[in-house]
Amino acid sequence: MLLSEKLQLPLNSDPSTTYDYLLSYTESGLSLVPSADKGYGPIQCDFAGGSHSHRRRFGGGNGQAIAKAIGVSGKFYPQVLDLTAGLGGDAFVLASLGCCVTMLERNPIVHSLLADGLERANLIAQGDPELSTIMSRTKLIEVNSADYLQQGASNDSVSADVVYLDPMFPERKKSAKVKKQMQAFHAIVGTDPDADELLALALDVANYRVVVKRPAGAEYMAGSKPSYSLEGKSTRYDIYTLKKLPS
Repeated sequence: MLLSEKLQLPLNSDPSTTYDYLLSYTESGLSLVPSADKGYGPIQCDFAGGSHSHRRRFGGGNGQAIAKAIGVSGKFYPQVLDLTAGLGGDAFVLASLGCCVTMLERNPIVHSLLADGLERANLIAQGDPELSTIMSRTKLIEVNSADYLQQGASNDSVSADVVYLDPMFPERKKSAKVKKQMQAFHAIVGTDPDADELLALALDVANYRVVVKRPAGAEYMAGSKPSYSLEGKSTRYDIYTLKKLPS
């Protein structure tokens, strides 16, 4: 009931009601459930198990591309400001590598899913010291990132070693290979038309660098060429360096 009021969405108890997506809250937590014709099942944040648990244990540590892009090393663990948290996947990876990560998310539905996942992970972490340490490095704020950065810049209250940005862009083509999370986000969140503005604001706040995650082959954000890029099969990290990382 409280979530329904917060999101200003009606409660639905009629199983015959048609929908594209609905939020379902059960004993296992909050899930985004697509209609049957979407071809995929519920979307839920699960930091304690599944793919997040596997990547935490076998993901390659500091050898991962995102770790190299952010600048994680055995001697330096940057404080990261994630401007577009989404469902927190990248933030959790960085926290598991030793970074303290502040996640910003403005979409109320996405924020609710992420907050629920973090809450459940913190409960499980009470019996898992390793997970507890990781979760202690995460913080979530429901806010528009542009507003947050502008207000922080005006009074010097916002600072981060690295600012991370993974904006939503228009879907280039329909494909069965597109991940279910991305399909849902395009339907619910849309795009981030202020992404270019966020890059400029991020460069004013970051101490060492700004990292932008982009699809492989995509144009540079705001037409601004990065200092260098790390290329993968489907993903590219554009790194805008401001000063040398501590060694």
